[in-house]
Amino acid sequence: MNRTDLTAVVADATGLTTHQAAEAVAATLAGIARGMAEEGSVALPGFGTFERRARAARTGRNPQTGEPIEIAASVAPAFKPAAALRRQVAAGRPAEN
Repeated sequence: MNRTDLTAVVADATGLTTHQAAEAVAATLAGIARGMAEEGSVALPGFGTFERRARAARTGRNPQTGEPIEIAASVAPAFKPAAALRRQVAAGRPAEN
C-alpha cells in the first residue's frame, strides 16, 4: 500500500472526498513528524509508538576499499508496534474499528 492507496482507504472509511482525505493523511503524517521532532515520541494506543532514537558514533568500513571510516552520531526515526497491531499483522487480518 502506498500513500495514494491509504488516501483512498481513508476516503472510503470516512466519506470524505479524495482531496479531503489526502489533506487529512498529509496533516496526520506532518503531525507525527512534528511530534517526533519536538516531543521525541508520538504514542498511538493500539497502533504503536513513533520515536526518535539516538545512534552512537561508530567506526564502519568502506565497502569498496575496506578502509575504516568514522560514522557520526545521529538521530533516526523509529517505530515500535503495539501488541494489538503485531497480533493483527501476524493473523493477516485488518484492524478492528
